Amino acid sequence: MEKRLHIFDTTLRDGEQSPGCSMNLEEKVRMARKLEELGVDVIEAGFPVASQGDFEAVRSVARTIRQRSVAALARALRSDIDRAWEAIRDAVQPRIHVFIATSDIHMKHKLNKTRSQVLADTLDTVRYARSLCSDVEFSCEDASRSDLVFLSEVIRTAIGAGATVINLPDTVGYATPAGYGAMFRAVRNAVPETAGIILSAHCHNDLGLAVANSLAAIESGVLQVECTINGIGER
Repeated sequence: MEKRLHIFDTTLRDGEQSPGCSMNLEEKVRMARKLEELGVDVIEAGFPVASQGDFEAVRSVARTIRQRSVAALARALRSDIDRAWEAIRDAVQPRIHVFIATSDIHMKHKLNKTRSQVLADTLDTVRYARSLCSDVEFSCEDASRSDLVFLSEVIRTAIGAGATVINLPDTVGYATPAGYGAMFRAVRNAVPETAGIILSAHCHNDLGLAVANSLAAIESGVLQVECTINGIGER
């Protein structure tokens, strides 16, 4: 594993969720080309299962970009993963990005699932994604509000199933630099297997701390930061 900072640009996915920043297919491909020229490591092209238009845009980006990784987002569902893989399979360096919520509040009110069910879904879907693609990122949605013991268990499960990148997002913009950095240090101590993969940070700016939190994560051992051009995004 290369010990350097990797830039994961999600302008085409999270950035496009910003009000007034919607792009058509041609604009997305043009943006992807500019990101490739800029030298980002990974271009997250979209969420293929969200709509036919998003699927076609992701597929077009995957077929256009030759020098960077192209990622497609998928929920922890085999049907989502199939759609994501169909969209990016022609990329030179494809990545499937699987996510599931790990905080108690999200598991209860969003997923209506128990911790055991989330662990089982993590194992099944990461293993399935890895059977299709050699590069699989796994995100613990709402990681910054997750119980650290359970979060560590999910991460250990995902790595065991074949995840090459583990992303711990501050989904609701809740974290402060001290707390966000401490979370990564705690996870690295609790899960020695993280030494063999890339840890990733994804921050939102509700408290005006997205950049500060990202820097704190880097200081705590993170090797990938997820970001957008000009900081655009859902929040």
